[in-house]
Amino acid sequence: MRSAAMQEAAMLRPAEGGPGMEDRLDGPVNGPIGNPAGGPLGGGLGGGLGGGWRRRWSRGWRRPVALGLGAVLMLLLGLAGGFAVFLERAWMRAPGMEAPSPGIAVLTGGPERVETGLGLLLLRQDGRLLVSGVGPESGLADLARRAGLEAADVADRTALGREATSTRGNAREVAAWARAAGMREITVVTAGFHMPRALLELRRAMPEAAFRPHPVPPFVARPVPMLREYLKLLGAGLGLSVLAERPRRVLP
Repeated sequence: MRSAAMQEAAMLRPAEGGPGMEDRLDGPVNGPIGNPAGGPLGGGLGGGLGGGWRRRWSRGWRRPVALGLGAVLMLLLGLAGGFAVFLERAWMRAPGMEAPSPGIAVLTGGPERVETGLGLLLLRQDGRLLVSGVGPESGLADLARRAGLEAADVADRTALGREATSTRGNAREVAAWARAAGMREITVVTAGFHMPRALLELRRAMPEAAFRPHPVPPFVARPVPMLREYLKLLGAGLGLSVLAERPRRVLP
């Protein structure tokens, strides 16, 4: 029994000069596992975790960023295409001084509008004219004189609307006037670049009526005013034109 126990102890005892238990433990800990300079735990494991996290973060954000950029590009292309259509419609010319519809609505704010409306009124004996958005200081005599007419020649068939201060206000004013007169067909006189927004607001205010555009110069303006008008058209399409309204100042 003693001999067997001594043999077993000799087998467990390290040979002289060979690695002991401490050496066998110190080797792996200080080497592959515990070496902070380049071992798997200090360098490979930490670097692997950091690099993997960064790669996963990059892959996770790459798709949303690409989708966002694609959406912005599509939006810009859509806006550019819409602006091209807007310019084409602004260049639309009037059909000439032919007999207008029974109702004629002039939206003030630019040259040749009132003069054209009064000229159209003379072409139709049973026609009626509304000049919408007239300032409180202007009268029919002044407007008729600009067109080379006498106010008495058109006074009984012409109404002046003084409440509107915006295109949306013009539309409401025209709709109230046309419904009161029982008219369902109206010729609209305004500048060419303003016509798309005017028709949008008019059809929204009075969907049962038919509106015939009669654009007058200027059909297009400089680039910045045209871009501003296009943005106003987009805003009107989204129902934001209410923000542009302001009360009319009434003179004492």
